Amino acid sequence: MRSILVLMVLTTALFALRSSFLMPEEAFIPKASLQNVSTVVIDIELGKEIYLYEEELKVIDTDTNDEIVIQSVSMPEAVEHHEEMVFLESPHIELPLAKTADFSGSKEFTVKLSFQGCSEKGLCYEPIEKLYSFTVESSALAMNGAAAQSEEAAAEPKAAPLVSETSEIASIIKESGLGVIILTFFGFGLLLALTPCVFPMVPILSSVIVAQGEGITAKRAFWLSVVYVLAMSITYTVAGILAGLFGGNLQAAFQTPWVIGLFSGLFVVLALSMFDLFEFQMPNFIQSRLSDVGSHQKGVAGVATMGFLSALIVGPCVAAPLAGALIYIGQSGDALIGGVALFALSIGMGLPLLLVGTAAGRYMPKPGAWMDTIKHIFGFLMLAVAIWMASRVLSAQMTLLAWSVLLVFAAVGTGAFEQIRGRCIRCWRAARKSVGILMFMYAAALFIGALTGATNPLNPLEKFSVSAASQTVSEQKTVFKTVRSMDELNSVLADSKGKKVLVDFWAQWCTSCDEMERNTFSNPAVQNAMKDFVLVKADITANDDASKALTKNFGIQGPPTVIFFDETGTLIEGAEIVGEKGPEAFLKLLERF
Repeated sequence: MRSILVLMVLTTALFALRSSFLMPEEAFIPKASLQNVSTVVIDIELGKEIYLYEEELKVIDTDTNDEIVIQSVSMPEAVEHHEEMVFLESPHIELPLAKTADFSGSKEFTVKLSFQGCSEKGLCYEPIEKLYSFTVESSALAMNGAAAQSEEAAAEPKAAPLVSETSEIASIIKESGLGVIILTFFGFGLLLALTPCVFPMVPILSSVIVAQGEGITAKRAFWLSVVYVLAMSITYTVAGILAGLFGGNLQAAFQTPWVIGLFSGLFVVLALSMFDLFEFQMPNFIQSRLSDVGSHQKGVAGVATMGFLSALIVGPCVAAPLAGALIYIGQSGDALIGGVALFALSIGMGLPLLLVGTAAGRYMPKPGAWMDTIKHIFGFLMLAVAIWMASRVLSAQMTLLAWSVLLVFAAVGTGAFEQIRGRCIRCWRAARKSVGILMFMYAAALFIGALTGATNPLNPLEKFSVSAASQTVSEQKTVFKTVRSMDELNSVLADSKGKKVLVDFWAQWCTSCDEMERNTFSNPAVQNAMKDFVLVKADITANDDASKALTKNFGIQGPPTVIFFDETGTLIEGAEIVGEKGPEAFLKLLERF
C-alpha cells in the first residue's frame, strides 16, 4: 500500500512538473513560406516566457548543385539576456534567393532551419531542426551578383532602384515622430475622402441624420456624425491592424454575395422607413422586425452600427497610404504606431462626413410637407446606395435595369405625369415636373441600354454610337488576359518571355478598380504607353484560397494594385502602383519603364 502511495506521489509530481513547462511544439512554432516569388520568409512564433539563442539560430542552404543560392540573411537584432545574446520576441527571417546560372523551368530549393532555446522557468530544450522545400521558377530569380556581370559591366553606372509610393509612405512611419505621422496621415485621409470609395458614405450618414425626425438639431446631428465617424475609424483601424499582422483582408472577406445582399437589403428596409411604408399589413413578425430596424437607427447604437458596416463593406478599396501603413505593420509588427497612422487616416476621411452630417441637421426644414419631401428624397438615395452595393454581385445589365426602375419611381414621385393646375407655370411644381420628365427619359435610355447589352450607366446607348467601330479598335488595344491563380499567372509569364508584363489586381467589388478601367485604361495616351506590355488582369473577386495565395505571393494589400515584370518574367521590385490613378499620374509612373 505504501509503495502505491509513493508511486502516486511521484507520478503527480512529475505530471505537475511537466504541465508547468510548454512542450517543444508549443514553445516553438516555426513557419516558412515563399513570398514575392523569390524570397523565403521564416517566422518562429515563441511561446510565453520562451527565448532563442542567437548563436543557435541558423539557416543553411542544403542544395549541392548551387544553382540557387541565398543572397543574404535578414534577421532582427538580438538582445543581451542572462549574459547571452538571445531573441526574446518571435524572430522574422527573410532570405532573398538568386541563381548562379540560367536554367529552364523550375527547381526545388531546400533550406534547413536549426534553433535552440530555453524557458524563463529554467528548462532548456534540445536543438530542433526543420527542413523546408520550395519550388522556384527560374524566371522569378535574379542572377547572383558575382556571376551576373563581368568586371567591365560592374564598372558601368547602374540606374537607381525603383522605390514605390507605398515604401516611401511606410518609411515615413518608420522614420518620423508621432506628431508628423498623425498630421501626414490625416492629410492623406482628407485626400482619400474625394475618392469613389468614400462617396457612398455621404448619403448613408445624411439619411441616418434625416431619419431622426423633426426634432433633430445641429448639435445632435454633429454628435451623431461624430459617433458614425468614430465607429467607422475604429473599425477601419482594427481591420487594418489585423490585415497588417496576419496578412488577411477583413474588408475583402465581407465582399461575398450573401453579405452584400444582406447589406443592400438593410438599405432597402431603411428606405421603406423613409417612405413610411411600415404601416402596411404585413405578418406581425416581419412588421415587428422592420419596425425595430427603423427605430434602432434613431439611436446612437444604430448610428455606430452603420459606421461599423460602412467601414467594412462600403469602402474596401486600397490606396497607397493604407498599403504603406499595412506594410509597416507587417514588417515591424508595431501595431501601435501603425494603428495610430490608420486612425489618423480614417479621421481625415471622416472629417467631410462630419460637415455633411452637421449640415443635414442644421438645414433641416421646419415640420410640415417639406419634411416629408426631404425624407422621400433620402429614401430614394438609400435605394440608390442599395443598388450601388448590389452592383458588385449583379451583372451590368441587371444593374442598369435596377437603375431604370428606380428612376421611373422617382420620376412618378416628382409628379412627372401629373397635370399642373392653375397658371403657375414657372413655379417650383413646373421645375419638379421637368426634373421628373428628364429622369424618366434617362430611365428609358437605361432600360434600352440594358436590353442591348450596354454596361456603362453613364453611356447606356453606347451600342448605338456612330463611333462603335473606333471603340472596338480601342478595346482591342486594352485586352487583358484574366488570371485567378498563381499557376495561371506563371503560365502567362512563361508565354510572355521577351515582353514586359503589366498585372492589374482587380475585383468586381472594388469601386476604384472600375474608375481605373473607365478613366485610365481607356485613355488613348495610356493605351499607347501600354502597347509594349502584355496586359494581365488578376481577378481576386472571389477572395478564395487561390486569390489569397496570389496576393500574398506578391505582398498585395488589396485592389487596385498594378505590378510589373521584365522581359525575363522577373518581378520589378519597387515598381508597383497602388490605389486609383488618373491618366496623367499613371502615364508619369509608366515613364519609369
